[in-house]
Amino acid sequence: MSRLLFLALFVLSLIWGGSFFFIKQLLHDFGPWTIAFLRSSFGLITITAIMLVLRKPFEIGKIRWVPMAIMALVNTAIPWALIGFSETKLTSGMASILNATTPLWTIVVGALVFKTAANRMQWIGMGVAFLGLIILLDINPHSIISVHLVGFFSMMAATLCYAFGSQLSRRLKGVSMYQITFGTLLSAMLGSGAVAFTVEPVSLQHLASFTNILMVIGLGVFGSGIAYILFYFMVQKGSPQFATMVTYLVPATALIWGSTLLNEPLHWSLLAGLAFILGGVFLTTRKPAPRAAVILKEAE
Repeated sequence: MSRLLFLALFVLSLIWGGSFFFIKQLLHDFGPWTIAFLRSSFGLITITAIMLVLRKPFEIGKIRWVPMAIMALVNTAIPWALIGFSETKLTSGMASILNATTPLWTIVVGALVFKTAANRMQWIGMGVAFLGLIILLDINPHSIISVHLVGFFSMMAATLCYAFGSQLSRRLKGVSMYQITFGTLLSAMLGSGAVAFTVEPVSLQHLASFTNILMVIGLGVFGSGIAYILFYFMVQKGSPQFATMVTYLVPATALIWGSTLLNEPLHWSLLAGLAFILGGVFLTTRKPAPRAAVILKEAE
Protein backbone atom coordinates (compact mmCIF):
# COMPACT_ATOMS: atom_id res chain seq x y z
CA MET A 1 0.00 0.00 0.00
CA SER A 2 1.27 3.48 -0.88
CA ARG A 3 1.74 6.20 1.70
CA LEU A 4 -0.90 8.24 -0.13
CA LEU A 5 -3.54 5.63 0.73
CA PHE A 6 -2.65 5.70 4.43
CA LEU A 7 -2.71 9.51 4.34
CA ALA A 8 -6.21 9.38 2.78
CA LEU A 9 -7.33 6.95 5.49
CA PHE A 10 -6.02 9.21 8.25
CA VAL A 11 -7.55 12.37 6.76
CA LEU A 12 -10.92 10.66 6.21
CA SER A 13 -11.04 9.44 9.81
CA LEU A 14 -10.32 12.99 11.01
CA ILE A 15 -13.07 14.42 8.79
CA TRP A 16 -15.76 11.92 9.76
CA GLY A 17 -14.70 11.93 13.40
CA GLY A 18 -14.81 15.72 13.33
CA SER A 19 -18.38 15.67 11.99
CA PHE A 20 -19.67 14.96 15.49
CA PHE A 21 -17.71 17.94 16.82
CA PHE A 22 -19.05 20.22 14.07
CA ILE A 23 -22.64 19.16 14.83
CA LYS A 24 -22.12 19.77 18.55
CA GLN A 25 -20.88 23.29 17.86
CA LEU A 26 -23.67 24.16 15.41
CA LEU A 27 -26.33 23.05 17.90
CA HIS A 28 -25.66 26.26 19.85
CA ASP A 29 -27.37 28.27 17.10
CA PHE A 30 -29.31 25.82 14.91
CA GLY A 31 -31.80 22.99 15.31
CA PRO A 32 -31.09 19.40 14.16
CA TRP A 33 -33.15 19.70 10.95
CA THR A 34 -31.48 22.99 10.03
CA ILE A 35 -28.05 21.40 10.52
CA ALA A 36 -29.10 18.51 8.26
CA PHE A 37 -30.28 21.07 5.67
CA LEU A 38 -27.01 23.05 5.81
CA ARG A 39 -24.94 19.87 5.66
CA SER A 40 -26.74 18.50 2.61
CA SER A 41 -26.77 21.92 0.89
CA PHE A 42 -23.02 22.45 1.19
CA GLY A 43 -22.42 18.80 0.30
CA LEU A 44 -24.57 19.25 -2.82
CA ILE A 45 -22.61 22.33 -3.87
CA THR A 46 -19.37 20.39 -3.42
CA ILE A 47 -20.39 17.28 -5.39
CA THR A 48 -21.85 19.47 -8.15
CA ALA A 49 -18.56 21.35 -8.47
CA ILE A 50 -16.61 18.09 -8.48
CA MET A 51 -18.83 16.62 -11.22
CA LEU A 52 -18.45 19.77 -13.33
CA VAL A 53 -14.65 19.81 -12.95
CA LEU A 54 -14.34 16.08 -13.71
CA ARG A 55 -16.99 16.35 -16.44
CA LYS A 56 -19.11 13.61 -14.96
CA PRO A 57 -22.59 13.40 -16.53
CA PHE A 58 -25.55 14.37 -14.37
CA GLU A 59 -28.13 12.65 -16.61
CA ILE A 60 -30.91 13.78 -14.28
CA GLY A 61 -33.54 12.16 -16.50
CA LYS A 62 -32.05 8.69 -15.90
CA ILE A 63 -32.40 8.94 -12.11
CA ARG A 64 -35.48 7.26 -10.64
CA TRP A 65 -36.39 10.13 -8.36
CA VAL A 66 -39.12 8.54 -6.25
CA PRO A 67 -36.95 5.66 -4.91
CA MET A 68 -34.00 8.08 -4.79
CA ALA A 69 -35.97 10.51 -2.61
CA ILE A 70 -37.20 7.74 -0.29
CA MET A 71 -33.67 6.37 0.09
CA ALA A 72 -32.26 9.87 0.69
CA LEU A 73 -34.77 10.65 3.42
CA VAL A 74 -34.24 7.32 5.20
CA ASN A 75 -30.51 7.11 4.66
CA THR A 76 -29.48 10.75 4.97
CA ALA A 77 -31.92 13.50 6.03
CA ILE A 78 -33.66 11.71 8.91
CA PRO A 79 -30.56 10.09 10.49
CA TRP A 80 -28.59 13.33 10.19
CA ALA A 81 -31.34 15.15 12.07
CA LEU A 82 -31.55 12.34 14.65
CA ILE A 83 -27.80 12.51 15.22
CA GLY A 84 -28.10 16.25 15.81
CA PHE A 85 -30.94 15.72 18.28
CA SER A 86 -29.05 12.95 20.09
CA GLU A 87 -26.07 15.28 20.56
CA THR A 88 -28.29 17.65 22.52
CA LYS A 89 -28.39 14.86 25.13
CA LEU A 90 -25.11 12.99 24.59
CA THR A 91 -21.44 13.87 24.18
CA SER A 92 -20.09 13.85 20.64
CA GLY A 93 -17.82 10.92 21.56
CA MET A 94 -20.72 8.81 22.80
CA ALA A 95 -22.70 9.58 19.63
CA SER A 96 -19.79 8.52 17.42
CA ILE A 97 -19.41 5.20 19.25
CA LEU A 98 -23.13 4.42 18.95
CA ASN A 99 -22.95 5.37 15.26
CA ALA A 100 -20.33 2.65 14.79
CA THR A 101 -23.04 0.02 15.39
CA THR A 102 -24.55 0.75 11.95
CA PRO A 103 -23.16 -2.36 10.18
CA LEU A 104 -24.50 -4.54 12.99
CA TRP A 105 -28.06 -3.25 12.56
CA THR A 106 -27.64 -3.53 8.79
CA ILE A 107 -27.18 -7.28 9.24
CA VAL A 108 -30.25 -7.54 11.49
CA VAL A 109 -32.46 -5.49 9.16
CA GLY A 110 -31.20 -7.41 6.14
CA ALA A 111 -31.93 -10.76 7.75
CA LEU A 112 -35.31 -9.92 9.29
CA VAL A 113 -36.79 -7.58 6.67
CA PHE A 114 -34.97 -8.15 3.38
CA LYS A 115 -34.33 -11.89 3.90
CA THR A 116 -30.58 -11.69 3.30
CA ALA A 117 -28.40 -14.45 4.72
CA ALA A 118 -26.49 -13.92 7.98
CA ASN A 119 -23.85 -16.39 9.15
CA ARG A 120 -23.08 -17.59 12.64
CA MET A 121 -20.02 -15.35 13.10
CA GLN A 122 -22.13 -12.29 12.35
CA TRP A 123 -24.62 -13.19 15.09
CA ILE A 124 -21.73 -13.76 17.52
CA GLY A 125 -20.43 -10.31 16.61
CA MET A 126 -23.88 -8.89 17.31
CA GLY A 127 -23.79 -10.44 20.78
CA VAL A 128 -20.35 -8.97 21.52
CA ALA A 129 -21.46 -5.51 20.36
CA PHE A 130 -24.64 -5.76 22.45
CA LEU A 131 -22.45 -6.22 25.52
CA GLY A 132 -20.69 -3.01 24.49
CA LEU A 133 -24.03 -1.17 24.42
CA ILE A 134 -24.84 -2.45 27.92
CA ILE A 135 -21.45 -1.19 29.13
CA LEU A 136 -22.09 2.22 27.55
CA LEU A 137 -25.30 2.56 29.57
CA ASP A 138 -23.07 2.45 32.69
CA ILE A 139 -25.64 0.74 34.89
CA ASN A 140 -24.99 1.50 38.59
CA PRO A 141 -26.90 1.40 41.92
CA HIS A 142 -26.97 5.19 42.27
CA SER A 143 -28.42 6.62 39.05
CA ILE A 144 -29.41 3.21 37.57
CA ILE A 145 -28.36 4.35 34.08
CA SER A 146 -25.84 7.14 33.52
CA VAL A 147 -26.62 7.78 29.84
CA HIS A 148 -29.54 9.95 28.77
CA LEU A 149 -31.96 7.38 27.32
CA VAL A 150 -33.68 9.77 24.90
CA GLY A 151 -30.32 10.64 23.35
CA PHE A 152 -29.26 6.98 23.38
CA PHE A 153 -32.36 5.75 21.56
CA SER A 154 -32.30 8.69 19.15
CA MET A 155 -28.83 7.60 18.11
CA MET A 156 -30.00 4.00 17.81
CA ALA A 157 -32.88 5.20 15.61
CA ALA A 158 -30.35 6.98 13.38
CA THR A 159 -28.31 3.80 12.94
CA LEU A 160 -31.49 1.84 12.13
CA CYS A 161 -32.28 4.43 9.46
CA TYR A 162 -28.83 3.88 8.00
CA ALA A 163 -29.42 0.12 8.10
CA PHE A 164 -32.68 0.40 6.15
CA GLY A 165 -31.23 3.04 3.85
CA SER A 166 -28.19 0.97 2.91
CA GLN A 167 -30.49 -1.87 1.88
CA LEU A 168 -32.56 0.55 -0.21
CA SER A 169 -29.48 2.11 -1.82
CA ARG A 170 -28.38 -1.28 -3.16
CA ARG A 171 -31.57 -1.35 -5.22
CA LEU A 172 -30.71 1.82 -7.15
CA LYS A 173 -29.41 0.52 -10.46
CA GLY A 174 -28.01 2.17 -13.56
CA VAL A 175 -26.52 5.27 -11.89
CA SER A 176 -22.93 6.16 -11.02
CA MET A 177 -21.64 6.90 -7.54
CA TYR A 178 -21.54 10.58 -8.51
CA GLN A 179 -25.19 10.53 -9.59
CA ILE A 180 -26.22 8.68 -6.41
CA THR A 181 -24.37 11.22 -4.28
CA PHE A 182 -25.86 14.15 -6.23
CA GLY A 183 -29.40 12.74 -6.08
CA THR A 184 -29.10 11.82 -2.42
CA LEU A 185 -27.86 15.23 -1.31
CA LEU A 186 -30.38 17.09 -3.47
CA SER A 187 -33.29 15.05 -2.08
CA ALA A 188 -31.95 15.32 1.47
CA MET A 189 -31.58 19.09 1.13
CA LEU A 190 -35.18 19.50 -0.05
CA GLY A 191 -36.58 17.12 2.57
CA SER A 192 -34.66 18.46 5.56
CA GLY A 193 -35.16 22.04 4.38
CA ALA A 194 -38.94 21.58 4.21
CA VAL A 195 -38.99 20.41 7.84
CA ALA A 196 -36.40 22.92 9.07
CA PHE A 197 -38.20 25.98 7.70
CA THR A 198 -41.49 24.66 9.11
CA VAL A 199 -40.60 23.67 12.68
CA GLU A 200 -37.32 25.45 13.50
CA PRO A 201 -36.26 29.11 13.57
CA VAL A 202 -33.58 29.63 10.92
CA SER A 203 -31.35 32.65 11.57
CA LEU A 204 -29.28 34.04 8.71
CA GLN A 205 -27.46 36.18 11.28
CA HIS A 206 -26.16 33.04 12.98
CA LEU A 207 -25.15 31.61 9.63
CA ALA A 208 -23.04 34.71 8.99
CA SER A 209 -20.94 33.91 12.07
CA PHE A 210 -17.36 33.08 11.05
CA THR A 211 -17.25 30.13 13.48
CA ASN A 212 -20.51 28.69 12.16
CA ILE A 213 -19.32 29.08 8.56
CA LEU A 214 -16.21 27.05 9.41
CA MET A 215 -18.33 24.38 11.10
CA VAL A 216 -20.70 24.14 8.11
CA ILE A 217 -17.78 23.92 5.69
CA GLY A 218 -16.23 21.17 7.78
CA LEU A 219 -19.53 19.28 7.99
CA GLY A 220 -20.88 19.86 4.48
CA VAL A 221 -17.96 20.48 2.13
CA PHE A 222 -15.53 18.05 3.76
CA GLY A 223 -17.77 15.63 5.69
CA SER A 224 -20.36 15.19 2.93
CA GLY A 225 -18.39 16.09 -0.21
CA ILE A 226 -14.63 15.57 -0.10
CA ALA A 227 -15.04 12.53 2.18
CA TYR A 228 -16.95 10.61 -0.50
CA ILE A 229 -14.09 11.12 -2.95
CA LEU A 230 -11.46 10.03 -0.39
CA PHE A 231 -13.44 6.91 0.47
CA TYR A 232 -13.90 5.77 -3.11
CA PHE A 233 -10.26 6.62 -3.87
CA MET A 234 -9.26 4.11 -1.18
CA VAL A 235 -11.69 1.54 -2.56
CA GLN A 236 -10.37 1.90 -6.12
CA LYS A 237 -6.65 2.36 -5.46
CA GLY A 238 -6.47 0.10 -2.42
CA SER A 239 -9.33 -2.28 -1.69
CA PRO A 240 -12.77 -2.28 -0.05
CA GLN A 241 -11.19 -4.06 2.92
CA PHE A 242 -8.61 -1.30 3.31
CA ALA A 243 -11.29 1.40 3.07
CA THR A 244 -13.36 -0.24 5.82
CA MET A 245 -10.53 0.38 8.27
CA VAL A 246 -11.99 3.87 8.66
CA THR A 247 -14.75 2.20 10.72
CA TYR A 248 -12.30 1.61 13.56
CA LEU A 249 -10.62 5.01 13.39
CA VAL A 250 -13.66 7.33 13.30
CA PRO A 251 -14.85 6.78 16.92
CA ALA A 252 -11.26 7.18 18.12
CA THR A 253 -10.75 10.47 16.28
CA ALA A 254 -14.19 11.68 17.42
CA LEU A 255 -13.20 10.99 21.04
CA ILE A 256 -9.98 12.96 20.51
CA TRP A 257 -11.90 15.89 18.97
CA GLY A 258 -14.41 15.82 21.84
CA SER A 259 -11.92 15.51 24.69
CA THR A 260 -9.45 18.12 23.39
CA LEU A 261 -11.83 20.75 21.98
CA LEU A 262 -14.99 20.21 24.05
CA ASN A 263 -13.41 18.91 27.28
CA GLU A 264 -15.63 15.82 27.18
CA PRO A 265 -14.58 13.27 29.85
CA LEU A 266 -13.31 9.85 28.82
CA HIS A 267 -14.97 7.41 31.25
CA TRP A 268 -13.91 3.77 31.50
CA SER A 269 -17.38 2.70 30.28
CA LEU A 270 -16.91 4.77 27.11
CA LEU A 271 -13.59 3.13 26.23
CA ALA A 272 -14.70 -0.38 27.23
CA GLY A 273 -17.96 -0.04 25.32
CA LEU A 274 -16.02 1.16 22.28
CA ALA A 275 -13.73 -1.88 22.47
CA PHE A 276 -16.66 -4.34 22.59
CA ILE A 277 -18.58 -2.60 19.80
CA LEU A 278 -15.59 -2.44 17.47
CA GLY A 279 -14.82 -6.06 18.33
CA GLY A 280 -18.37 -6.98 17.31
CA VAL A 281 -18.06 -4.97 14.10
CA PHE A 282 -14.81 -6.78 13.29
CA LEU A 283 -16.43 -10.20 13.76
CA THR A 284 -19.47 -9.35 11.66
CA THR A 285 -17.55 -7.77 8.78
CA ARG A 286 -14.63 -10.19 8.57
CA LYS A 287 -16.35 -12.54 6.11
CA PRO A 288 -17.70 -11.69 3.63
CA ALA A 289 -16.04 -8.32 3.04
CA PRO A 290 -18.50 -5.47 3.65
CA ARG A 291 -19.80 -3.46 0.73
CA ALA A 292 -18.49 0.05 0.32
CA ALA A 293 -21.89 1.73 0.53
CA VAL A 294 -22.62 0.28 3.97
CA ILE A 295 -19.32 1.37 5.50
CA LEU A 296 -19.64 4.82 3.90
CA LYS A 297 -22.85 5.58 5.83
CA GLU A 298 -21.78 4.06 9.08
CA ALA A 299 -18.90 6.56 9.64
CA GLU A 300 -20.69 9.92 9.07
